[in-house]
Amino acid sequence: MTRSVQALAYARPSAVETSRSGRLLGLETSGGLTPRGAEPHPRFFSGFLTSPGVAARGLLAVADVASARYYQRTLPASLDPVVTGNGDRLRFESFSGCCGVYARLDVLREGLDGAETGHGTTNVDVNNPLREALSRLMGDDPLHLRVGPDEMAVTTLDGPVVEKKVPLPDRWLRGFAEAQVVSAGFDLRAELPAAEAVRFLRSLPRTSGNASRGARWMVSAGRSLRPTTRPGAGAVCLPGPERLAALQRVLRHATSLRVYGPVTDGEATASAWEVVLPGMRLTLTLSPEASRGFSGEGGVLEALATEDAAADAELVSLLLSWEPRIEPADLAERSGLTVERVRAALTRLGTAGRVGYDLADAAYFHRELPYDADRAERHNPRLVAARRLAASGAVVLDGDAAAVSSGERRYQVREKDGMLSCTCQWWIDYRGRRGPCKHALAVRMVRRGAPVAGGVR
Repeated sequence: MTRSVQALAYARPSAVETSRSGRLLGLETSGGLTPRGAEPHPRFFSGFLTSPGVAARGLLAVADVASARYYQRTLPASLDPVVTGNGDRLRFESFSGCCGVYARLDVLREGLDGAETGHGTTNVDVNNPLREALSRLMGDDPLHLRVGPDEMAVTTLDGPVVEKKVPLPDRWLRGFAEAQVVSAGFDLRAELPAAEAVRFLRSLPRTSGNASRGARWMVSAGRSLRPTTRPGAGAVCLPGPERLAALQRVLRHATSLRVYGPVTDGEATASAWEVVLPGMRLTLTLSPEASRGFSGEGGVLEALATEDAAADAELVSLLLSWEPRIEPADLAERSGLTVERVRAALTRLGTAGRVGYDLADAAYFHRELPYDADRAERHNPRLVAARRLAASGAVVLDGDAAAVSSGERRYQVREKDGMLSCTCQWWIDYRGRRGPCKHALAVRMVRRGAPVAGGVR
């Protein structure tokens, strides 16, 4: 698995402090992008939280996911959460070490009581002493939140610096992109009131075992959810229910639970579970299986394989300004592109971590992660292999069909209703549920006449 190292430097550790004026939760930032450009320690917010106890538990839930592996638990994982200021809210995001769970806490305008929220993206330090301090916060006594250095710290940054070097697998970056793509295809499947939400979530196993192996299916039953053995209409998949354990942190504050998922064809699918809190939302998005990370889902491959999307992404990126809601129709009008091309461009931008998707708003949002824009493409095995096949002349077109020579084998690729099928084992196993195979991608590239030599690296 390809890895790089992300270096994070904080002016001092994040901490909860007590003074005569009350308590202060200071979250220190490290190297982020803002409308003013790159800043070593951007400042996004300074003010009070309207529900401090809830926010503390929500932050802990996001940190729980960042430090967890729900598959191959013996391997360590830890990555400081990402925070994005969108002008009217703060978004705290993390990914599990196994790449199968994406967590986001949205602290909305009504959850923030203070100065305006800034714009930009950075990492925030969540260390073990801070976790312990957040766990001890009780009640809703006033709590001041500062995201970024205070004015005094800005002038005295020559003191001790907290440095962290985090091994960053490339599949985590692909996971951010795939989670955004899959979420954009979800619809609201059920909404439970507070009491039913608590009852349902507390009934789920908190550890893996025989009872939680494989996918479960849930259907709406009045004001609650009930399990079903047959994933019929309206059913939502709950793969690895123990992976929702982080939601236990905030259950007593929940006002409702919203469940999102795609139209199902009977196969295990990803799903999203959103706990609505006072002034906040905490969402966990689960991959289709605990052993199957988002990074291999292949939802971004079609967009990465088109040259139009690359050029369109450059144009659309110039129109982004950390909006909390990005509407493709609005971008289409401003850019002169069709809505379909804007969506493909947003998918491509998602591979560099530049956009996410908010299910409650049914809209994209802008963020900036510290990744090379071409990194996900360079390290996507199917895409790299497809470019090599296309560049080497391995694809022979014949009407709606094509032959692709790969190694000592020759595969037949056919197109029907815009969908490419293949005779390879990947297609036989997944039938397009995890994106196109390398042979179908190579055919798509050749049909479009896209230059591919640059992809052979």
